[in-house]
Amino acid sequence: MKAIGIKEFGGAGNLELMDVARPGPGPGEVLVKVACAGVNFIDIYMRSGAYKRSDTYETPLPMVLGMEGAGEIVALGEGVTSHRVGELVAWCLARGSYAEYAVVPAWRLVGVPPGVPMPVAAALMLQGMTAHYLTHSAYPLKKGEFCLVHAASGGVGQLLVQLAKMRGAIVIATVGSKEKAEIANARGADYCIIYTEEDFQPLARDLTNGRGVDVVYDSVGKDTLPRSIRSLKRRGTCILFGGSSGMVDSVDPLELAEAGSVYFTRPHLADYLVDADEIGLRAGDLFRAAAGGKLVVSIDREYPLEEARRAHEAMEARQSRGKILLTVD
Repeated sequence: MKAIGIKEFGGAGNLELMDVARPGPGPGEVLVKVACAGVNFIDIYMRSGAYKRSDTYETPLPMVLGMEGAGEIVALGEGVTSHRVGELVAWCLARGSYAEYAVVPAWRLVGVPPGVPMPVAAALMLQGMTAHYLTHSAYPLKKGEFCLVHAASGGVGQLLVQLAKMRGAIVIATVGSKEKAEIANARGADYCIIYTEEDFQPLARDLTNGRGVDVVYDSVGKDTLPRSIRSLKRRGTCILFGGSSGMVDSVDPLELAEAGSVYFTRPHLADYLVDADEIGLRAGDLFRAAAGGKLVVSIDREYPLEEARRAHEAMEARQSRGKILLTVD
């Protein structure tokens, strides 16, 4: 079968179209014919070697990339009774979706309900689950609280803004251009700061009457984190969940104290999708909201599997205005 993978860590040029053996499902696994695979920053971190020391997200070489997808079950492994051949499913955090077929642990799969197109189902898995756990679990937003959402026009950012508004929060969004500001505003952001024109830190203070925001959701990392921490209220929470501008190597504990005894966390999505029940709960919320028209899922662009390099380059250049997908014929 065709697959996209790497033999060495590095840039997007290291991605290769490979001919690999079609896998078979082992006990507790299913074989899925992939319809579409999501492209995410976690794929870039794996490709570049940023996660080569991670025990949570292992990166053995050579490897097929892709941590999110949707498709049709074509074979069941021994002991699988929770799913059936022919069922349409979606998943995340099982590597190997940049391929014509993928083996996925059955407990990680969710059925795709009628009314949810396969591209939307794929887009709601890793990015949607991330937005869900950030707003519901890592920091459960309450009505009237202020949250600062960086990269609010991107795939996760657009979903974050919408889920935060569903919980009654006041959203301050940051984006890189007027075009991206229009996207964030369309998704419900109360305030939008174009960070290339204005410094978000003093503006976040001004918009909260000097108090600071309750929580910052920061996927940008190196370029924003120090000011994100200083945008918080006393005992506020900064959640770093990505590094599109570069990975953050360290945080000075004294800086957290000086910023107002604030809290800092760098979570993994895997720790918020620990079993089938938790996956089903989050997916159910997201699928119902999408099917009911309450959650807009923006598919920005789709590339054929063979053009995975272009997809990675677009994401790294921060060109995305929503979800980037690879389609598999």
